[in-house]
Amino acid sequence: MNASDAGPPAGPGDELTAVAPQLRALRRRAGLTLEAAARAAGLSPAHLSRLETGRRQPSLPMLLALARIYGTTVSELLGETVADRDAIVRAGDMEPTRAGGWTYFQAGAPGRAMHALRVRVPYGSQGDIVRVHPGEEWLYVLRGRLRLRLGDTAHLLGPGDSAHFDSLTPHRLAAEDHDGVELLFVHTLLQSPTATLCLGPLTRELP
Repeated sequence: MNASDAGPPAGPGDELTAVAPQLRALRRRAGLTLEAAARAAGLSPAHLSRLETGRRQPSLPMLLALARIYGTTVSELLGETVADRDAIVRAGDMEPTRAGGWTYFQAGAPGRAMHALRVRVPYGSQGDIVRVHPGEEWLYVLRGRLRLRLGDTAHLLGPGDSAHFDSLTPHRLAAEDHDGVELLFVHTLLQSPTATLCLGPLTRELP
């Protein structure tokens, strides 16, 4: 059995057992056999079959892998639905949210697989925080200069520069200049409250 096959058996009260029919339906929608999907996800066919019949509870890494293979989101795997959303977000509707010294403006519809934000990063704010989480990130510098560290490599980005990277790469962002930096920021984070509980803390301090 693969190491990734590990996972708790599903009990009658487990909420994630409801994901079983969805897993099967999305695999079939992707045109994959049980064997092909299991091989791509690093699972045994028997284990994937147990997931699809509700006899085994999927772990977060399994859900991430299957979502990528099936070309969908963890939210859809969990059977979560979101009400219809407007395609257009007007500038006047972008209410600022402040957290940790940063200011965020919602630039896309909530509940999507991609999350679009306009972000203002003041000088000296959160520059010592390393972030590691599932998904991808794309950012574009609108104003100012950004110090971006990806793994062991440091980059200095100016207006018009962009970066696109796997969010599992340890990364940190900081304004280079005292006037701060403004970014257009798109990321693919898990939209499920269940997944949020599984992830735990997403930040740590550098040694």
